Formats: sequence, C-alpha cells, structure tokens
Amino acid sequence: MKNSSRRGFMGMAFGAVAGVGAVASLYAMKKSWDPLPSVKAAGFTTLDMSIYEENVLVTEKWRGKPIFVLKMSNAMVEKAKAKQSDMDRLIKVGDAYYAVSIGLCTHLGCIPGYNASTEEFLCACHGGMYDVAGDVIKAPPPRGFDIPPFKVDGMNLVLGETSEAYDKMKTNGTTL
Repeated sequence: MKNSSRRGFMGMAFGAVAGVGAVASLYAMKKSWDPLPSVKAAGFTTLDMSIYEENVLVTEKWRGKPIFVLKMSNAMVEKAKAKQSDMDRLIKVGDAYYAVSIGLCTHLGCIPGYNASTEEFLCACHGGMYDVAGDVIKAPPPRGFDIPPFKVDGMNLVLGETSEAYDKMKTNGTTL
C-alpha cells in the first residue's frame, strides 16, 4: 500500500509541474504575439507646440527617429519669406511658425547638429549644411530634411497623421 501512495504523490506532483509549465508556456506565447508597447505607441505622437522657445532646437522622438522641432522667431520667418522654398517647409500652428523635420541627413542618415548663432544645421559626416528651415545650402545631401506626416490640431501637432497641409508638401516636392 505504501508503494501506491508514493506513486500517487509522484503522479500528482508531475501533473502539477506539467500544468504550471503549460500555463507559463501559453502566457509566453501570448506575450510574443502581442505588439510591443513601443510599437503600439509609435503610430502617433502628439506635440504641444506652445512649450517651444524661439531658436531653441528640441529633439523629439517619433517611430524611433529623431524629430527636430524649431520655433521660428519673427526675423527667421522674414528671412524664410525671401526664399519661398523655406516658407513651403514651415508649419503654422496658432500664430507661430515651426520647422519640424526628421532629424536625419538625407545623404547618409547622420544626425546633424544645430548652430543657433548661424541658424544652420551641419552634418559632421560629410560637411552637408541645411538652413534653419531644413533646406540644403551645401551639398552632398540630395534634398532637404524629410518632414514627417503631420496634422495640426489646435495648438498640438500630431505626428503620423496626414493632413491637407502635409499632402500639399508631398505634392509640391517639399518632402517625400
């Protein structure tokens, strides 16, 4: 009789371990099927445009890419008006204009630095330069900074959502 109770105990112990293992395996499989939280959040990024200061570059993140946000001063806007292609690259939110772009050099994908005193971006990889609006002023970059899809919603800018203004930029060749 002692033998059978020992077998019963071993059977129940094995069953319990197998059950816990099966539940843990199912949980792990379900977790691997679910998208990561970073992927879920990567679709849209909302920026409150009222917090930015003039001529201070802030780098945000959208879909793992650096997004340059630069609030333009009145002098910068007047300078951009002289060059229509620069005005085409700016986004108006409320009463202010902003240069919002994907902060990667269009030559080889390096991250350019911003010099607030000269109001220019310099890519240290190969010496490419961009003006304050993100347009190329010195080669080798083949085009200006790319502009992420956006939609203006009051004082917010929603990245990842397209709008009529963004579609116009795509149509006129300002961005890809």
